[in-house]
Amino acid sequence: MKLDLDQLLTLSNLNGVPGREDAVREYVQQQLGGLVDDLRVDALGNLIAFRAGRDAPNGKVKERVMLSAHMDEIGFLVRYIDERGFLRLQPLGGFDPRNLFARNVTVQTRGGTLPGVLTPGGRPIHISNPEDRSKVPELRAFFVDLGLDAAAVRQQVRVGDMVTLDQQARRMGDLVVGKALDDRASVFMQLEVLRQLTGPPRHDLYAVFSTQEEVGLRGAVTAAYSVQPTIGIGLDVTLAVDTPGVEADEAVTRMGEGIGIKVYDSSMISTRWLVDEFVDLAEQAGVAYQLEVLSQGGTDGAAIQGSRSGVPTLTLSLPTRYIHSVTEAVHVSDLEAGVALLLAYLK
Repeated sequence: MKLDLDQLLTLSNLNGVPGREDAVREYVQQQLGGLVDDLRVDALGNLIAFRAGRDAPNGKVKERVMLSAHMDEIGFLVRYIDERGFLRLQPLGGFDPRNLFARNVTVQTRGGTLPGVLTPGGRPIHISNPEDRSKVPELRAFFVDLGLDAAAVRQQVRVGDMVTLDQQARRMGDLVVGKALDDRASVFMQLEVLRQLTGPPRHDLYAVFSTQEEVGLRGAVTAAYSVQPTIGIGLDVTLAVDTPGVEADEAVTRMGEGIGIKVYDSSMISTRWLVDEFVDLAEQAGVAYQLEVLSQGGTDGAAIQGSRSGVPTLTLSLPTRYIHSVTEAVHVSDLEAGVALLLAYLK
């Protein structure tokens, strides 16, 4: 299977925190030209693509399948500008402060972008004591330095401006590494499925590129209410903690061993018959898979499952190292397995 990995690199490099997914949505819209029968944007900014399915045989009811991958990434909004022009931030999403020291960032203002440095307040190592060096700062301690005086900052920056971490995506061996692969890697898989799906699918297909997942699955909630699916499939990343310092039973998934079929996370229990159907499909098609149990975390699948009177739902999970950092990493063969399994189901 030939994947357009340059497209994944582009998606990773785009900036779009919850509620500010515009650049990602515009790029995805461009890529969907000629691939779908209908395309619309709802009031919350979700991009909803529709592909009509084949007529159901023998008078059976045609299912309405909703896929959902979120466009937003963890990031910040400007919360406050202090008297010296340093920016204080409102985090959007679950950050580990250990990953945030001395990071290059970009502030998106109405007049353009400004480069900055994100770092916590406190003494540098040269004048710090042992207690300082062992302490992990809270998120509230971090600020952005724009290298401008306070007047210039106030002239250009407003409360609510988007702040994103800088990192150029790249290939590294069998991996793709970059920021925002949670969940741009699944956005990429969804685009690849639509590109490689020749002819109409067996069911009506709604491919949703959702907003505001990192702050509570908000886009998927409204999209599912609108689409009214009869089958739900969330697409997201999951932990691949198959690295030194972690016990084998805590790994959740392992890189290169196939797409994850979610059994459980703290937001949903996947519909068992749907899990069984996907496992059977994977084995019949020779697609590598692994069953996933994640003790914490949630996906758009939970929003679909709980919509209206309830929807049979599962999530396909892409094993990912270093989640919620700027060096999130996915394996090319796992991407291929995810696309192959979705195509097997939709065909």
